[in-house]
Amino acid sequence: MPYESPSPDLPYSPGNPWPLGATWDGAGTQFALYSGVAEQVELCLFAADGQQEQARIPLTCTDGIWHGYLHGCRPGTLYGYRVHGPYLPEAGDRCNGAKLLLDPYAKSLQGPLRACPEHLGYGPQDDNPDTTDNAAHVPKCIVVDDQFDWGDDRPPAIPPDQTVLYELHVKGFTRQHPDVPEAQRGTYAGLASDGSIAHLQGLGVTSVELLPIHAFLDDQRLLDLGLVNYWGYNTLAFFAPEPRYAQGDPVNEFKAMVRALHRAGLEVILDVVYNHTGEGNERGPTLNLRGIDNAAYYWLQPEDRSRCLDFTGTGNSLDLRQPAALRLVMDSLRYWVQEMHVDGFRFDLATTLARGSQGYDPQSAFLSAVAQDPVLARVKWIAEPWDVGLGGYQVGAFPRGWHEWNGRYRDAVRDFWRGEPGALPGLTAALCGSAELYAPARRTPSASVNFVTAHDGFTLHDLVSYHGKHNLANGEDNRDGESHNRSWNCGAEGPTDDPAIQALRERQKRNLLATLCLSQGMPMLVAGDEMGRTQQGNNNAYCQDNPLSWLDWSEARCADPLVDFVRHLLRLRQAQPLLRSEHWRTGLVDAQGHKDITWVSVWGQEMTSQEWTQPDVRCFGAWLQGADDQRLLLLFNASADLALFTLPPTHATHAPHGWCVLIDTAEPTGQRTDPLHRVDGARVPLGAHSLLVLGAPST
Repeated sequence: MPYESPSPDLPYSPGNPWPLGATWDGAGTQFALYSGVAEQVELCLFAADGQQEQARIPLTCTDGIWHGYLHGCRPGTLYGYRVHGPYLPEAGDRCNGAKLLLDPYAKSLQGPLRACPEHLGYGPQDDNPDTTDNAAHVPKCIVVDDQFDWGDDRPPAIPPDQTVLYELHVKGFTRQHPDVPEAQRGTYAGLASDGSIAHLQGLGVTSVELLPIHAFLDDQRLLDLGLVNYWGYNTLAFFAPEPRYAQGDPVNEFKAMVRALHRAGLEVILDVVYNHTGEGNERGPTLNLRGIDNAAYYWLQPEDRSRCLDFTGTGNSLDLRQPAALRLVMDSLRYWVQEMHVDGFRFDLATTLARGSQGYDPQSAFLSAVAQDPVLARVKWIAEPWDVGLGGYQVGAFPRGWHEWNGRYRDAVRDFWRGEPGALPGLTAALCGSAELYAPARRTPSASVNFVTAHDGFTLHDLVSYHGKHNLANGEDNRDGESHNRSWNCGAEGPTDDPAIQALRERQKRNLLATLCLSQGMPMLVAGDEMGRTQQGNNNAYCQDNPLSWLDWSEARCADPLVDFVRHLLRLRQAQPLLRSEHWRTGLVDAQGHKDITWVSVWGQEMTSQEWTQPDVRCFGAWLQGADDQRLLLLFNASADLALFTLPPTHATHAPHGWCVLIDTAEPTGQRTDPLHRVDGARVPLGAHSLLVLGAPST
């Protein structure tokens, strides 16, 4: 619908205080904004260029909600707010009518945010507000029409035990994809294209986890360096899709993407940043919440309310103890489920969302609100269960029904395969879904989101190619990013022509991926790891919107045998209920005389307590048994030597004709060239730094 500049004399009536935001009803638009401290709120309407302010309309107040109805105000109208009220930083109030503010409930934005001093709401001494108008430099909110033809869209509703997450960046995934139409590369439409979907379906993943797509802003420091906030963890608007990933209308293009992915059987999970906003600390810009009602949205220091409390490392933290802040987050979540049809959320720094006055609180307002919300009950909830505040690391402490990024899993798997002494107990716990974290609270194994790599840190290829980070391109003298990566370069730092090191690196990648897919819990892969994507040792490429971060879809990368290896792994995981069990393994003998898991040594005998405690044990087996005589034997060798593994007596009894090799990480595709895949005899050669999965011939 073409945009027509609003007339300053549109018929106005007070309307209603609900719903918050701008709501088009076919005849006009209802506007509503919460501010408990405002003395007056003006709705500002703009011409189509977003620069000419054509009207300021004072709104009516009901119980802290400022509202009004404009008859004839149509979708496409550009607007913002000016909030007049107390500027008393020492009391936590920072209203400033000179600053045009974004609607926290805006569903779409027009124009970029231009960083400039005009956005600063404070004067030189912070005791008086700055009176410079910033409207020319602020994106304008857009009234939208929510109508969209969803057709027969249905959520895929993938059960947790069958879910395989695939973390990707909307732009980076398709920016260089040759099978995506050039105009669609780097956009929502590009992710929905046939070329993108074919790769996702071919791999066997079930759910794409998108790095932040809420409209976000670029930090001034990065812009000064010629960089941007590529990852998007700097939210500006919790309801608006990021416009830089759209060819035209970001709202409808996002919806069309979700519809296409659903038709392909793929879930859409959003990585959401509700723990802070892009306004930064008290010296940051005044763009929306700070100028609307600072103390109703942000944590403030109790001894000095002019300053922010920062649990996130970004300068501010959203305070979900406050009704306005909690309502904003919950309304946003419901909007993305009901209106945008997404299937779940991964919450960045989720500990901040669940903080109470005494720290992390499992009975917090946010966690309680989520638990009782009928709209949100059907979607997946994934916590990044830490923040940078005191007591912030809360892996295992979220309530039942939540899934958690399991950092302990990542560390244990990395340590074992790089040969760290004493890593065996951690690896075996990881294989069993980290029961020590989740079973006591009667949570299931899928509570653990297992990952070896994520967007934050080394790629899989770099994890086996670099000992240290190489982040100079970020402009922080290599100070940023994690310094303790638990990585191993296999004998050379970075690229090498040594064929032995190259082969070892490829084998290590297969070992790490195989361990991930053989573990109980919900596995997460990172886009490009299946094609050997490298960031040249940069483990914090948050500001690199360039080929360093974009996926390389060249013929050589697409032909990487690792792609077929991942496909084979995921097919095996789907076909083997033993690998996806939601029942905790106990190691106890059942009524039939079987154990659901038996840990065996290289000699084929059950491991002794002495072997468990020896720090140099790097070769062992896991013998899994399930219903209907399901059985698998997983053999691990993280040492630098060939091992001859004696098959346990159970195998000799029940498998007189040999065993299938289902996975062999010594092979580039994980599959033996022998078409029968048989292992005969009592001893199996297990190559250095390798893993075998054996099954019965009928498996």
